[in-house]
Amino acid sequence: MLLRFSVSNWMSFRDEAILDMTATREKQHSEHVATVPKYEVRVLPVAAIYGGNASGKSNLVKALQFAKNFVLSPPKPGAPIGAKPFLLNEISKNRKTGFRFEIMIAGSIFEYSFSIDAKEVNAEELVRVSPGSEERIFRRSSDPAEFTLYDKAKDKDALEFAFRGTQENQLFLTNSVSQRLAEFRPIFNWFRDDLTVIDPSTYFAGLLAYAREEHPRFLQMSQKLHELDCGVEFLKETEVLPTSVLPKELVDSLSVDLTEHEPLLLASIGGEEGVFLELKDGKPVARRLIPFHRDEGGRMVPFQYLDESDGTRRLLDILPAFLMLGDERYSSTFVIDELDRSLHPNLTRNLVEMFLACRRESSRTQLVFTTHDAQLMTQEIFRRDELWAAERDQSGASKLIAFSEFKDVRKDRDIRKSYLQGRMGGVPHIRGTNSQCSEEVEAR
Repeated sequence: MLLRFSVSNWMSFRDEAILDMTATREKQHSEHVATVPKYEVRVLPVAAIYGGNASGKSNLVKALQFAKNFVLSPPKPGAPIGAKPFLLNEISKNRKTGFRFEIMIAGSIFEYSFSIDAKEVNAEELVRVSPGSEERIFRRSSDPAEFTLYDKAKDKDALEFAFRGTQENQLFLTNSVSQRLAEFRPIFNWFRDDLTVIDPSTYFAGLLAYAREEHPRFLQMSQKLHELDCGVEFLKETEVLPTSVLPKELVDSLSVDLTEHEPLLLASIGGEEGVFLELKDGKPVARRLIPFHRDEGGRMVPFQYLDESDGTRRLLDILPAFLMLGDERYSSTFVIDELDRSLHPNLTRNLVEMFLACRRESSRTQLVFTTHDAQLMTQEIFRRDELWAAERDQSGASKLIAFSEFKDVRKDRDIRKSYLQGRMGGVPHIRGTNSQCSEEVEAR
């Protein structure tokens, strides 16, 4: 589970922004909250982030995606890291960019942080948090001589050797796992398996798996598609030869960047539409995703995936994530940028309420999403500490504000009305009025 995430000097976030998923003393919707008795902490299952265009919502999501990618897939030796500092003042351009995660893995809390510039990792630290105390597991700075490793580490000599082989533009956490050292693998695995980021232009990589009849949630997926009235009754996938849709040279070129967990969607190539290229046992395979609709006579008719509407494809992108979020066996955190993109407000609300309806104290899955859908902004659905606003100030810097910080946001108040009136930030400050246009027309 994600307890807190903070980022500083990243894109529009000049100063540190903190997304806090721990619950306040708010009593409303207490059934939403997961409890961790060992730490006497209560963790929120959801965070809905609002804000005007260019307020920083998507930049927060990009920070999470960048951090995940940097842990899992470091740049090649000597290559730039890809840090994106705040560019609207000269000081920030030369400051470090920092990321900090406080996460719970198998009942234990860890704090993992690192800071970077364009070329190197400046600092990296892993701390185990115990009730009432903290234990630093390792700490690294840009000076190799300042590396410290706690005494209880297994294979301490091997870990110190792995650190000496860690490139300047690479995380020690990543390199130690790549050297098959198990000490920090649970942290690495959290980024790989439990943190999933879906932006408006991508899809949930598990979509293909959900289209296979042997998948345990194939029937659940089909039932939910029918309930949501999107026209699609069920999905199927078929395997095709990669070289039947792409030249072998292009297949080989694309396969270099493929992973077992991230298929690549190829649009309208070689007469095939909606073909996904993925790795299977280290080799590239191509799969077609086929939506089936019911005709007037009740027969199932296959459609081209890319012939589906934007809204239907967006639903297909995110629905597997919501089904996974409702599974008590998982502790995944899904981050979805523009959850409501191309979706009807009633459909978006149904998905969110479906997720929250099955929350219990023992639940460990979480949903973080950005949205413009003001119809969702109601205390009938959310607690005040589950609602956030991203706001950009006059200097162009973004900040993140929890609705629970506003003293006048009572549980009986129309929170949506207050937000749209601009009392809580996160709305665009539109300059000028439509009357100017009217005056020009009258003058003509």
